[in-house]
Amino acid sequence: MKKQIAEGQGFIAALDQSGGSTPKALRGYGVEDHEWSGDDEMFGKIHEMRSRIITSPCFSKGKVIGAILFEKTMDGMVEGKPTPQALIDRGIVPFIKIDKGLEDEANGVQLMKPMPELDALLTRAKGLGVFGTKERSVINAANAEGIAAIVKQQFEVGMQVLSHGLVPMLEPEYSIKSEGRAEGEKMLKEEILKLLPTVPEGEQIMLKLSIPVEANLYAELIAHPKVLAVVALSGGYSTEEACEHLAKNKGMIASFSRGLLQDLRAGQTAEEFDGTLSAAIDKIHAASVA
Repeated sequence: MKKQIAEGQGFIAALDQSGGSTPKALRGYGVEDHEWSGDDEMFGKIHEMRSRIITSPCFSKGKVIGAILFEKTMDGMVEGKPTPQALIDRGIVPFIKIDKGLEDEANGVQLMKPMPELDALLTRAKGLGVFGTKERSVINAANAEGIAAIVKQQFEVGMQVLSHGLVPMLEPEYSIKSEGRAEGEKMLKEEILKLLPTVPEGEQIMLKLSIPVEANLYAELIAHPKVLAVVALSGGYSTEEACEHLAKNKGMIASFSRGLLQDLRAGQTAEEFDGTLSAAIDKIHAASVA
């Protein structure tokens, strides 16, 4: 799995919408709020959508090399198998989203909320065959103190993940709507470079970053021996916009959510659904290997 992520000519699908973003994701899929009641039914509906994606003929080893799961999706079943195993059987590397949401903004950033049950989650994920994790926090301003704090927290949690034998994907997302993003992204890169030497010998991390304003800004991170891969989030861009920007960044591959799912609908026939998903996969794959 490590070799596939390091060398695979494809992208990582983000299927990890959590409680707060699930209703919006369902609406986008054509499932309205009145069609479910309570969290169990809501998560059941989103699991149906994710199962439909995972079992689609076009969602298999090759163009899709990995997939990030929400905890409840990881604990669910697809075709009678635990979801991580269903992915592995299709040649796709499973990851798990571990953060529990964001703190209120301070110094232009939103840190991750505490994760008191993280060790238990990591142990369970490892037992299910999960390869790595993903943890998201958000940068809204080019504030040096805030950016340093967000990178420090990301690395601290990443070290905890490594101690469980999993590969952490650090995601200090830089809001594409923020002013001064080009300057702030340079600060972010420098803070990451400062802490990469703290990654234990023989270990590697992954990075999930917003597509930078300056093309190839993260080339030094992509080439760093402590970095297994650098992936890009779509960050609110449409599929077309995200792919256009990503294609300018050599060695950076996609890890899109909205960019992958935006045209899928619950009411589509199997042929329509598979055709729409296949077209999105082809587009994102092409940008990832451009």
